[in-house]
Amino acid sequence: MASIFTKIINGEIPSYKIAEDEQFYSFLDINPNAVGHTLVIPKKEVDKIFDLDESEYTALMQFSYKIAKAIEKSVPCKRVGIAVIGLEVPHAHVHLIPLNEMKDATFGSKVKLTHEEFIALVEKIKSNL
Repeated sequence: MASIFTKIINGEIPSYKIAEDEQFYSFLDINPNAVGHTLVIPKKEVDKIFDLDESEYTALMQFSYKIAKAIEKSVPCKRVGIAVIGLEVPHAHVHLIPLNEMKDATFGSKVKLTHEEFIALVEKIKSNL
């Protein structure tokens, strides 16, 4: 059975897409720790990030780097943090989280955005890619 992320990639579930290429897809987290919290996923459905081969892992980090730099230009923050946890969805993924305080990285503190705020944020980040 396809993961929720595979369904997002295939367009079966809508997302606030930031960017994609042949291998990767990035989109805003709909339950974000902070404004700009973005997920980066391989299109290949792999459960654990370290199950990717070395070249796929390296390419995922390179793609994530580009997205993180765009987030940094788009969202006021002290830095963009990266987290790989992988327990909630059995599909490798990277969290890119704009950080101003430690609580932004805890996954216990969430922010709410309207559909319009998500759309404006996507456009802002895309313009900085």
